[in-house]
Amino acid sequence: MKAVRDAVPIDAVVSEYLQLRNAGGGNLKGLCPFHDEKSPSFHVSPAKGLYHCFGCQEGGDVVDFIMKLDHLSFAETIERLASQAGITLRYEEGGYAPGRQQGERTRLVEAHKIAAQYYTEQLDSPEAEIGRKFLADRGFDQAAAQHFGVGYSPAGWDHLTRFLRGRGFSDQELILSGLSQDGRRGPIDRFRGRLMWPIRDIAGEVVGFGARKLRDDDNGPKYLNTPETPLYRKSQVLYGIDLAKKEIAKTNRAVVVEGYTDVMACHLAGVRTAIATCGTSFGEGHIKILRRLLMDNSGSEVVFTFDGDAAGQKAALRAFEDDQKFAAQTSIAITPGGMDPCDLRLAQGDAAVAGLVESRTPLFEFALRQVVARHNLDTTVGRAAALDEAAPIVANIKNSSIQHESAVQLAGMLGILDTQFVVRRVGQLARWARERGRDGQDPSRTGRRAGPQAPEAAQAPAGPRGPALNLRSPAHRVERELLKLALQRPDLVSPAFDAYGADEFTAPPYATVRRCIEDAGGALSAGGDNTYLARVREAAPDDTVRAMVTELAVEPLHTRRDPDEAYAGVQLVAVRLAAVNRRVTEIRGALQRLGPNADPQHLAAVQNELWVLQQYGQSLRERGYAAL
Repeated sequence: MKAVRDAVPIDAVVSEYLQLRNAGGGNLKGLCPFHDEKSPSFHVSPAKGLYHCFGCQEGGDVVDFIMKLDHLSFAETIERLASQAGITLRYEEGGYAPGRQQGERTRLVEAHKIAAQYYTEQLDSPEAEIGRKFLADRGFDQAAAQHFGVGYSPAGWDHLTRFLRGRGFSDQELILSGLSQDGRRGPIDRFRGRLMWPIRDIAGEVVGFGARKLRDDDNGPKYLNTPETPLYRKSQVLYGIDLAKKEIAKTNRAVVVEGYTDVMACHLAGVRTAIATCGTSFGEGHIKILRRLLMDNSGSEVVFTFDGDAAGQKAALRAFEDDQKFAAQTSIAITPGGMDPCDLRLAQGDAAVAGLVESRTPLFEFALRQVVARHNLDTTVGRAAALDEAAPIVANIKNSSIQHESAVQLAGMLGILDTQFVVRRVGQLARWARERGRDGQDPSRTGRRAGPQAPEAAQAPAGPRGPALNLRSPAHRVERELLKLALQRPDLVSPAFDAYGADEFTAPPYATVRRCIEDAGGALSAGGDNTYLARVREAAPDDTVRAMVTELAVEPLHTRRDPDEAYAGVQLVAVRLAAVNRRVTEIRGALQRLGPNADPQHLAAVQNELWVLQQYGQSLRERGYAAL
């Protein structure tokens, strides 16, 4: 299993799910995929193969990351990583038989991969002429179809089902995957006689399909999607995200369109950040995907494209309801004449599609105009009602300068001459919203971070992880730094560190980590062995301690330059000197308790120990590392 872990770099895997940026010291950081946050506290250490979030305390290696994020078993995770690395696994108790022994999710992914290949091959068949014509009529040639993996499902009852049976898949697996469904005499194909779009997750694996009706005698819906399965959750997938994710991260912009052909049209027109939902409205799960890719900074943008008809306007207003869940700016691009991006590209060419995105307007401005238009502004009552409904929209604008300008603009739209009245009303609503946030409502809606501001402020996790650590205490801070060095740069602190006892670490969690290092063979045993950290983590008595080890192994050191022996020596001396001073204080207390009637021999032994410790402490202060 170690070969699989080492073969797939953790930063390469994590980058498939979120954008990572340089965090210094060889580490990377991004928005945590395990909890909502506004500022990145999720750190990845490529050199150590570990990750840790200083906000929610999740951490581990590449296997832990995949298991937790994609809800896979250990075996399924190893199988996926081995497949990515081109490593052939051997299964115990029966030899090499992946068809029988692979995990459920791995089997379903493999079935979808084979199905996608099968459908693309069928697009070249005589029967699929109707599908090829559909694509051509919409401006998509063979190269475009291949780029997006578009295929065709034969019109027979069980062509794919029989094909996948021949590849070793059971009827139960085919039905569970959503590729087949129960028929009168057994499983039959779910998709028949349709144009097929493979839907991939952010890692690029096919997890479902979108199928477009082609024939009038097809009584099914215009678009038929894969049902909810262990792989496919329509509220958590975005069509085209596998192709768009790098460009989204690079440009800090995502363009949300409404259909598969719209995504194709946008990408072919140069708008390679286009993605679409799959048979459902844009919602919470989709927002989380985009926030991780955009790093959720105020300089990023999400552009929604909708038709200008009533349905499109309604969809835009639904999107605006989620505006405050983004730190990114949200905009809307209304397609002219009710055309979607695919129609626009056909009618006016690629430049028109790119121009559509550039012609966007802020989503809050669109929502504002829609709200105002519902009221009769010729009457005092109508203007007051419009202000009551529109003012909260302006108050929710995140940028304070834009908020003020929009309040002035709202006054003009309503025909209210007292502009300052509207500005004060909006400001009051904004203050109330902030106060509600401070009183315990979701702080993410007021822009405040939940959790620590930086790794330096990280505290020991709550619950069974032991007492909270006061990291403002110099003793705890230096103990933490020494443990970080022992895990990250053991060459700088050994062999001296291995002579330190667990009792020299006053914070109980740190004392436990010290024992883990000892149980793993000590810092000196690290040498050039890249299994050192894995041994320390394995020595942890439980997941809580293991998480602490991961956290310390990933957290940046408190030095602006590369750590060296001098820096390590300062930490070693500080921890040892603090331990000596504590012992001196204890002995002085013991002497005071002994009193004048103490046994002379015992008194002399205690006084001698005090003298030795005082001399050692003086030597540490004067000579530093050389006195250890």
